[in-house]
Amino acid sequence: MINLPKIFKSDSTLIMPLLPLRDIVVYPHMVAPLFVGRDKSIAALSRAMQKDKTIFLSTQNNATIDEPGESDIYTTGTIGTILQLLRLPDGTVKALIEGKQRAKIENFLDEEEAFLVELSQVDEGEFEQDSESEALVRAITDIFKEYAKINKSISKDVVNNILTITNSYQFADTISAHVPFKIKEKQQLLETVGVSNRLALLLKFLKNESEIYSMGQKIKGRVQSQISKSQKNYYLNEQMRAIKKEMGGADSDDDMGELEERINAKKMSEEAEEKVRSEFKKLKMMSPMSAEANVVRNYIDWMLDLPWFETSELKLDLNDAEKILNEDHYGLKKPKERILEYLAVQTLVKKIRGPILCLVGPPGVGKTSLAKSVARATDREFIRLSLGGVRDEAEIRGHRRTYVGAMPGKIIQNLKKAKVNNPVFCLDEVDKMTTDFRGDPSAALLEVLDPEQNNTFNDHFLDCDYDLSEILFITTANTLHDIPLPLQDRMEIINISGYTEYEKYNIGKDFLVPKLIEMNGLNVESINFSKKSIYNIIQRYTREAGVRNLERELSSVCRKIAYDIVKKKNEESSVNVSVKTIQKFLGQPKFRHGQVEEKDQIGIVTGLAWTQFGGELLSVETVVMPGKGELIVTGKLGDVMKESARAAVSYVRSRSDEFSIESDFYKKYDLHIHIPEGAIPKDGPSAGITMCTAILSALTKRPVKRNVAMTGEITLRGRVLPIGGLKEKLLAAHRGGIEKIIIPIENERDVKEIPPSITKHFEIIPVEHLDDVFLSALVIKDDENIFDTALKQ
Repeated sequence: MINLPKIFKSDSTLIMPLLPLRDIVVYPHMVAPLFVGRDKSIAALSRAMQKDKTIFLSTQNNATIDEPGESDIYTTGTIGTILQLLRLPDGTVKALIEGKQRAKIENFLDEEEAFLVELSQVDEGEFEQDSESEALVRAITDIFKEYAKINKSISKDVVNNILTITNSYQFADTISAHVPFKIKEKQQLLETVGVSNRLALLLKFLKNESEIYSMGQKIKGRVQSQISKSQKNYYLNEQMRAIKKEMGGADSDDDMGELEERINAKKMSEEAEEKVRSEFKKLKMMSPMSAEANVVRNYIDWMLDLPWFETSELKLDLNDAEKILNEDHYGLKKPKERILEYLAVQTLVKKIRGPILCLVGPPGVGKTSLAKSVARATDREFIRLSLGGVRDEAEIRGHRRTYVGAMPGKIIQNLKKAKVNNPVFCLDEVDKMTTDFRGDPSAALLEVLDPEQNNTFNDHFLDCDYDLSEILFITTANTLHDIPLPLQDRMEIINISGYTEYEKYNIGKDFLVPKLIEMNGLNVESINFSKKSIYNIIQRYTREAGVRNLERELSSVCRKIAYDIVKKKNEESSVNVSVKTIQKFLGQPKFRHGQVEEKDQIGIVTGLAWTQFGGELLSVETVVMPGKGELIVTGKLGDVMKESARAAVSYVRSRSDEFSIESDFYKKYDLHIHIPEGAIPKDGPSAGITMCTAILSALTKRPVKRNVAMTGEITLRGRVLPIGGLKEKLLAAHRGGIEKIIIPIENERDVKEIPPSITKHFEIIPVEHLDDVFLSALVIKDDENIFDTALKQ
């Protein structure tokens, strides 16, 4: 058995006053000075001094409680002897107490003046020094030595005294008392019975504490080195300032003076000037080397570099502006009219908010280049910002200055580059913006493109209002439905359709050919493109709404001519480009001009489709085969198009008797509708009359006229509803050599917008009902009286 002080008699219990402790655990063999201020605790000390000076010490589990109850005090503690007691003038008591033996509270006794508890002895058990205990002692000794080296609060004398202790119980308790473990860990060591268990737990806690203390010292060292470096830089900077002053150079005071002069000279809004002066005042009080000073200086520089009231003088001569617009672009009547109207109003009013124009059309029709021409015609600076793929709201409104590397948005950045506050600002590909977790840039544009709000545009970086109302914003897009409706509402939409072949020919002859001849180092006078050669390229080597591919093909011809001239070393030779020359240089034609069928066929109808690249001819094929009444629709069609096919079948079924079709055909036959070019997605309701005509043709075995194309939405009652994109569809029909085009009667008014040079090449048939479509599209012989009569009812 371990030798313990003879406080307990055999297995009996003791009644003893209790002193609750805060933030300290007293172990046996430990002498601790305690400052006692609570009345009950002072009474407990007095009672102990009156008897045998022994008192029970136990720690509170919550140090903030001033009047602890039974549940607030740990049951395991230490019996101690009062060595010294001193009453202080402020009423508190200083007691010096030595821990003697562990004990456990069995019962709390009712006593108003002081805490009294009934204690039982903690049995430490038998101890024999085995190899495991010896190993634990050695391990603890090694770690404690290393810990004492880095923790200077433990003196060498204390370390030496502890290492001379041979009693393992006293060894464990003494180290536990000197190492600053957490209160819960200290209490756990006090409550652990058995020396081996206690040594093992002590080893675990000591390792953890040693690692934590080492890490803290490393962090402290790094911080200290950073502080030392900052102090060193400060002294070096002071020396550099003194040297510069001696040599007659400018120091940071001069730099501040220059900055103040710039602030005084800059004309800004009241809000901006107040903000800049406030930031400048803070900057003067900062160390030049601090990171915050760089942020503030960068902000002031941005504010001073912006063109708050700097504007370029506008050219308001309408005749010159019209001449420039016509020089740069062929056609585009509507956009040119709108820009000239704006200039006319500007001339009369002098002060007008810049309009927000949105040019919508297929690629290659000159939307972006038109914006450049507007800038040239009005003598403004031109800024272009591509929004394709932009998905961060901060690209428009900037980052707040709290972020590292924060900058203003692209709007403010580009105005700084332009150095004027009234440029032509082209927001290109406004329909290509996307949204993710960083915000919606299209929502940020709502303020920029709203004439009622953009005079107080607030960039997150500037954090003050900036006037964008004098900017002429022009946005471009390929499709309108990809632009959010609130954004559409803030812009004036101008649709730019694809070019006709006649317009392409003029653009190629007057704009592209001279430019490409000069670009490839050729002589304009020695190269001659015939009219047929340019038309041949347009019709058989390109198929587009714009002129980009036409420019590429013409450029390819010019390069091959340059190659031949250089190879033959005959720079003065003239070249006449004919249709044969085109085929020689560009190879076999890529497209077949005119997609009209060679003969009238059953179940094949030519439809008209709109794409973002312009109009296209759409062939619809239908076959009838024995089956169970299944409707098969193929060609990568969208839901709307599939619904149109079902509506067409339902309409034909509802009038099967009039069309001399078997009334139960939908049970005995399968219908397969296919639209070729299956890899291309297709959707929309405008192919309704095309599919219905193809179905009726296949069921009645009557051919469809090969020179007829059609477009229109259908209802279950046979009405033909209006469609969109008529101009592009008619241009596609013109390219394809169609002679008759069936359109909804409500679209007849849209035909007026199409040049007569196009409409004179085909006959337009407006229809109100499907009966009119069948009469115009199907081949009906004179002797087919029943079908003919049915259709004419």
